[in-house]
Amino acid sequence: MRKIDYGREKAVAYAHKWAYGRNPQYYNFDKLGGDCTNFASQVLYAGSGVMNPKPTFGWYYYSLNNRAPAWTGVEFMYKFLVKNMGVGPAGIGADVSQVEPGDIVQLSFDGMGYSHTPTVVSVGAVPAPSNILVAAHTFDADNRPLSTYQYVSIRYLHITHVNTW
Repeated sequence: MRKIDYGREKAVAYAHKWAYGRNPQYYNFDKLGGDCTNFASQVLYAGSGVMNPKPTFGWYYYSLNNRAPAWTGVEFMYKFLVKNMGVGPAGIGADVSQVEPGDIVQLSFDGMGYSHTPTVVSVGAVPAPSNILVAAHTFDADNRPLSTYQYVSIRYLHITHVNTW
């Protein structure tokens, strides 16, 4: 296993391209609880180029009925990224100061659990919710200031590298 850089520019380009549309290679989960984490996974895949095919605990999408929980589930994605020792993207729970384009944000609207996963597409010189811009599905957006969401809590996932063979 070797570590390679995460392709932030490719991830952000993908996010901009598909923020207001749906890539036909992936199922649209809008009517099944939301498409935000599916879209965030697509962005991560665009920047990493590799999936983790490990059954149950991996991070992959082959079809609607053949995907890992981490591909479309908010909490599963978080756990995969911060614990991933296998192939695929890996990250850390981060402070706002560490946020870069291509990273992931997760929001809790009720304080009872995280339920929305936007992708960072731009960050100001000193990162803050007012100058971090995101792209997202479910509540489709591109270049939306993070501060315009009415959230109770927030967590940032900084993608540190990609593990590959």
